[in-house]
Amino acid sequence: MRFNKLDLNLLVALDALLAERSISRAAERLHMSQSAMSNALARLRACLDDDLLVQVGRKMECTPRAETLKEAVRDVLVRVDSAILAQPEFDPARSDRTFHLIVSDYTMVVLMPHLLALARQQARNVRFEMLPVIDSPQRELERGEADLLVLPRNYCSPDHPVDMLFEEEFLCVVWSGSSFGRANKLTLEQYVTAGHVAMQPQGMDKSTLEDWFLQRYGTAQRIEVTAFGFVPVPHLVVGTDRVATVHARLARIAQQYLPLALLPPPLPLARIEQSVQWHKYRTQDPGLVWLRGLLREAVLRMDGKQIPSTASAPATHP
Repeated sequence: MRFNKLDLNLLVALDALLAERSISRAAERLHMSQSAMSNALARLRACLDDDLLVQVGRKMECTPRAETLKEAVRDVLVRVDSAILAQPEFDPARSDRTFHLIVSDYTMVVLMPHLLALARQQARNVRFEMLPVIDSPQRELERGEADLLVLPRNYCSPDHPVDMLFEEEFLCVVWSGSSFGRANKLTLEQYVTAGHVAMQPQGMDKSTLEDWFLQRYGTAQRIEVTAFGFVPVPHLVVGTDRVATVHARLARIAQQYLPLALLPPPLPLARIEQSVQWHKYRTQDPGLVWLRGLLREAVLRMDGKQIPSTASAPATHP
């Protein structure tokens, strides 16, 4: 199929080439031979009158023209997938679809078990792939590599729809045998002078809480230990006099199997609005409509609330 002399079948190859910046990896991604992918690149170069990929040292880099095409080509393919190739209905009992969700380890522990338990009742063959939160999760959403993001609202993109799932507050977590745990109290002065354990987001110089604390109070927390996930943080205060400021639901789970004391923060901390986001082109995707509804049910189950009997339906239509 051609459009203005461009073979539209080459768009898929172009998307893979620009994403991978490698003929061999692009070929592997599309299950093509390397020679077939090389031929596709040659045809694209001739059609677009641009090298697209050039050798720089041991790597291939995109030309300026290729950089301008990257997002446009991906956008076209996502539109085709969502508008033309999407199934007109979704029956969870018969589907074997795989859903890709970008979630933090906090969300994976606190919310995802409830989602999976509910899904098992309706959709035994549906699969879920949990993907880690990366520097720019919105790009994975826009590229169609992720179906949903489950993140704090302030991390969501302004370009796509968002629904708030629940609010989360913070608690201070200390070892029950520490001076803070024995006193069962934490003053603001103690909080400021204590050593802290914090989660360090990848690609950031400071944890978001430390950055907020510095802006609000003009002084930095004494962060003595950093972790690359939320879940390990409560473990790392055990046996020490350190303090960790932790999501309340996660803190309560950790207290069930660790010697911890949970104390209210001695200063006001803004609540998190944990939200779900999806691509604007996939708002009517019946599978994602079902999954977003299931997430809302999972929130009720997580907090021990009654799930409405009419919440689930055997099939979802756009």
